[in-house]
Amino acid sequence: MTWSAKQYSTFEDERTRPSRDLVNAIALDHVATAVDLGCGPGNSTEVLARRYPSAIISGIDSSEDMIDSARRRLPQLAFEVADIATWHAPRPLDVILANASLQWLPDHGSLYPRLVSQLTEGGCLAIQTPDNLNEPAHRIARQVATEGAWANKIGHVTHPERHDARWYYSLLQPICSRVDVWQTTYFHPLQNHRALVEWFKGSALRPFLAPLTPDEQQTFLATYEREMTTAYPALESGRVLLPFPRLFLLATR
Repeated sequence: MTWSAKQYSTFEDERTRPSRDLVNAIALDHVATAVDLGCGPGNSTEVLARRYPSAIISGIDSSEDMIDSARRRLPQLAFEVADIATWHAPRPLDVILANASLQWLPDHGSLYPRLVSQLTEGGCLAIQTPDNLNEPAHRIARQVATEGAWANKIGHVTHPERHDARWYYSLLQPICSRVDVWQTTYFHPLQNHRALVEWFKGSALRPFLAPLTPDEQQTFLATYEREMTTAYPALESGRVLLPFPRLFLLATR
């Protein structure tokens, strides 16, 4: 399954709130240049542009659909299809923003320092990543993957590495003048359990769904939704409250 800007944007308000919290925490009043790595449909880039309206801001994403959406949204900014893993800034930048994107990449031990090295002196690397691999939504996805008829296709699927706050702080503290790390758990009220499945269908379930046939995908999602109704009981209103922990990091060079 390719990234879908339409699917991702179904919950745009909820997905954008962490980027607002992250960008608002950047302790720089004046920024000349900035980039949004994994900009998606441009919602986080827009947050960055509103905070620093005079800055030269660009965005990259590996999905053409996401970049097309971002260009329509913010035609005054520069967007390009590119891979974060091999991306290099043409010149040192004041801010490098990565909102819910680096969790898809491996080898954080070299990736994060490489990004810091592309900052100006005093520049800021601002990162937010989901911190939810042990949440029921992920545990159930792994369980359904190994127990279904599709186990030979997706029973081995895992998400790339993620580490705790201590690991990232220890990695970056020796090469930065300041490192701030914190975790926030958002509680998102969703309409029902179908909406809960749609949320993860646009992100965490993609590696599980991609190798399956359309019929297998529908069966997988139906099984996943059935298990999720137990893990996330509905409120009296019928709504479902989704706890979503996220890890934030600000690294100043």
